[in-house]
Amino acid sequence: MLLGPLLISAFCISQALRDVYFGHVFQSVDFFAVVLIAFALSTLIFGTVVAIRRPAELARLRGQLRAVLAANVTTAIAWSCYFFALTRLEPAIVNTIHSGMAPLTVLALAACGVRLAKGSVIRGSEGFAYAGIALSLVALWAVVLPAQSGLSDAVLAYSIVGLVSVSVSGASITVSLLYCKRLQDLGVSAEAVTVVRYPLLILVAGAIEVYRGGMGGIAGLDQLLTLAAPTTALIVLPLFVLQVGIGRTAPLTAHVIRALGPVCVFALQPVDGRLVYSTPSLLCILAYSICAIAGNIAHGWRDRRPASAAALRRAHA
Repeated sequence: MLLGPLLISAFCISQALRDVYFGHVFQSVDFFAVVLIAFALSTLIFGTVVAIRRPAELARLRGQLRAVLAANVTTAIAWSCYFFALTRLEPAIVNTIHSGMAPLTVLALAACGVRLAKGSVIRGSEGFAYAGIALSLVALWAVVLPAQSGLSDAVLAYSIVGLVSVSVSGASITVSLLYCKRLQDLGVSAEAVTVVRYPLLILVAGAIEVYRGGMGGIAGLDQLLTLAAPTTALIVLPLFVLQVGIGRTAPLTAHVIRALGPVCVFALQPVDGRLVYSTPSLLCILAYSICAIAGNIAHGWRDRRPASAAALRRAHA
């Protein structure tokens, strides 16, 4: 079936549009205002769906309050840090570091014996691929700090804070997704998980906007409604599209497609007049994508060999 890969490809394109569009918008609009709009809409939309189609699922989550709270805390940290980084860094670099922190975080959790992540032994070419991912992220830091990225006039202090923020974002969203997967493994739908995942983020964003005296940078109702449309199209719906796509796609295929996401962002970001073409950024992003694809292929081959051997033994039994 091509539907799953097509949905994941659509997600990659939408996140490229999201990062480029909001990277520009956040120069004049407080990103917490966008966070409040996006995730309040998401919770409202999917809350309505769950209330109509699966009302019993929310009751099932009462016994998983610790996992729900952990998902809320890590999600709030992840999106706050991610959107802040978009105000300070080149969007393609934000996307790459955010994506690259995921496999490194899983490896670190497994190495520390944290049960959220399933441990596995890394061998041969797979290990080289993960080392390549780590080196490509370090190289991006080396591109940003001397102002060699697409934001050539960046301030060093802001760049450092942005790099730290997006690294924290990538690690936090990985942990968040592991908790969400735990809930889905218990039979809770993606829609119900979406409903309970964002309340803390909404409360934090709302409290900040109230403290600052309103929706920063949004002049009136017309601008609010104008911003709500791309927010829904580029943040709310793609997150659900990704969940559906992953469920209909082989894991290897899904990971390979998503590894190309940063390349899509780099291809689209020239439309933002603040940004200039940066060869060092492109080379690091390509290195990340190649290493991520190679690592997923190596992992897929390694998992396929035991399965094939088991099938062969059953055939001869």
